[in-house]
Amino acid sequence: MTQQMNLRVHHLNRSRSQRILWLLEEIEADYDIVYYTRDKTTNLAPPELANVHPLGKAPMMEIDGRLVVESAAICEIICARLAPAMIPPSDSDAHITHLELMHFAEGSVMTPILLGLYVGTLGDAGGPLLPRIKQQLDSHFSYMEKMLRPSGHYVQDSLSVADIMLSFPAEVAMRQNRAADFPQLAKFVEEMQGRPAYQRALVRGKAPD
Repeated sequence: MTQQMNLRVHHLNRSRSQRILWLLEEIEADYDIVYYTRDKTTNLAPPELANVHPLGKAPMMEIDGRLVVESAAICEIICARLAPAMIPPSDSDAHITHLELMHFAEGSVMTPILLGLYVGTLGDAGGPLLPRIKQQLDSHFSYMEKMLRPSGHYVQDSLSVADIMLSFPAEVAMRQNRAADFPQLAKFVEEMQGRPAYQRALVRGKAPD
């Protein structure tokens, strides 16, 4: 690491904030966690998160006392200051791909994923929308499969922050039983989940009893 920072993650169970814990474990950063638990009935985030930021969403992170929201922004700041090797050089073509994929992870592929979740609660009323949602999921997961390098990583041939950002939608694809459709994506998920830092983050992300 290039410098010390005071880091505190506002972490919601079963959420995209798990990626932030994984990144911090990969770079061996010191950090604290404030734990939040989803409502067991609604599966929604608790209202306490909205006391931290009006959007009431995780992840949120305090970086030297400054609250930062949005996964990609948090990852970019952390890597720029503590782990520059996780991002390609700013004057390289790989950096353009890095930016595309960092925004794709939240701005593109999460849209049909979330639509599928919401429409799925409507029962028969959501039926007309399902073919379009499936087509979009197929398109986005296919793109993720295509963009994987022979090394099994995105952007670089070693772990980059784009791998961490794309891990969440890739895991969604596997939970939707798409491994046979996207075998390289399935291998990517298996390898990422097998990393020691990933496993440490899972343990760290569980709220104390």
